[in-house]
Amino acid sequence: MINIDKIQTIKQDDSVIIICNQENINKLSESILSKAQCEFIKQEYADKDSVHFSFNNLNRYILVDVIKECGTNYQDKEKYRRLGAKTLQLCDNNNIKDLQMISLCEKDMLIGFIEGMILASYVFDNYKTDHKRLIHPFDNLHICDKDITKEDLDKLRIIFEATEKCRDLINEPVTVINATTLAENIRAMAEETGMKCEIWDKAKIEKEKMGGILAVNKGSKEPPTFTIVEYKPEKHLNSRPIVLVGKGIVYDTGGLNIKTGNYMNDMKDDMSGAATMATTMYACARLNVPIHIIGLFPATDNRPGENAYASGDIINMYDGTNVEVVNTDAEGRMILADALAFAKQYNPSLVIDAATLTGAAQRAIGPFGIVAVQQDAEHFIEVMKTCGKRVYERIAEFPFWEEYDDCIKSEIADIKNSGESYAGMITAGKFLAYFTNYPYIHLDIAGVSFTNKKDAYNRLHATGFGVRLLVEFLSTYHK
Repeated sequence: MINIDKIQTIKQDDSVIIICNQENINKLSESILSKAQCEFIKQEYADKDSVHFSFNNLNRYILVDVIKECGTNYQDKEKYRRLGAKTLQLCDNNNIKDLQMISLCEKDMLIGFIEGMILASYVFDNYKTDHKRLIHPFDNLHICDKDITKEDLDKLRIIFEATEKCRDLINEPVTVINATTLAENIRAMAEETGMKCEIWDKAKIEKEKMGGILAVNKGSKEPPTFTIVEYKPEKHLNSRPIVLVGKGIVYDTGGLNIKTGNYMNDMKDDMSGAATMATTMYACARLNVPIHIIGLFPATDNRPGENAYASGDIINMYDGTNVEVVNTDAEGRMILADALAFAKQYNPSLVIDAATLTGAAQRAIGPFGIVAVQQDAEHFIEVMKTCGKRVYERIAEFPFWEEYDDCIKSEIADIKNSGESYAGMITAGKFLAYFTNYPYIHLDIAGVSFTNKKDAYNRLHATGFGVRLLVEFLSTYHK
């Protein structure tokens, strides 16, 4: 991640970027730009609508970007994020290692620019043997702005270090991140931040009769884990905890309903929910968010070997529910159901799970946001939608009508683990909600957790999508 700091004055020998909105274009300073350059920018903007300007002053670059704000705060801030990502690319292309920044825009927009630049700076090149690697030439961003504080920059740094950890966990292959090492990585984050952590091994999971986790694990030689993390600051403001549950399928072959074609290529990312929730807690602990949070992380791979569970099996779950298996590739909901039932003991004020659960969610809205359903959590989901806009990790809430309950009814057991050929995301949510008795939000991140296409500040593969959203939500929860 690039370094960010605050400076009081601009050095004349180092490259500089000036970002401003259209209202402040007449305030461009002649202390940085020449009079001719200022007039050129104003004329080009007026005549040709030009918004990007670059001046090579031999020993340094002077960059000027004019943002046309539309008046919608969250959309404008996203423009600044994308500008930050574009600026990083320009710096890399021109071997600019240090950049000073002057802002002629609101503080919140400046923060958006910094966010975009940091997010775009992420690389995962652990397995590159080429000495050039993928590391950016760019190193340092120096902010010259009276409104930005050290606390602002520290908060940004913590959130993006958490996002980076999330991306790293997802990007590692299953040879590195299996159920055991995922649990150990979560433990390391807990120990670093003073959170409590307990890891259950297979024997403990068997003793607790978590049938969903054990069923999915039957096809694997690697044992499952169930990790419990607790963040409880001394002066927490909630009397009942929030529980975060993350799907930890470290690799998904589909089991005996094996995935075909290219559908298995990215299945190391099927533990994105666990990575997202664990790194969210890591960030909250470092930020001293005054909220009592418990994290539950069931983990295993889903393989067709050994004595793999099969369609037609009846699985007795942690809470005693009998589930008819009709698709072994609907495995994420099996392990999540045990965790959601386990969460009841905490009498939570709210439970949120995150999971790469269904292709249906991705097909419904593409890679542009999270699909969500909620039960008895109307207020919470509205607040979360607002937070999603602020960080541009948006939420599309789907209906959760009672008619969908019929889709998971079983003729021979209590429920079945997959519904009809339609409304796949919703029926998956209905399956999960069956195991809850508290305010509940289900986040399907299948469309956003992993990408094979670069898009502004989201680089190839793991995106860390959801961490900034949940940190924002939890930071404002008590308000």
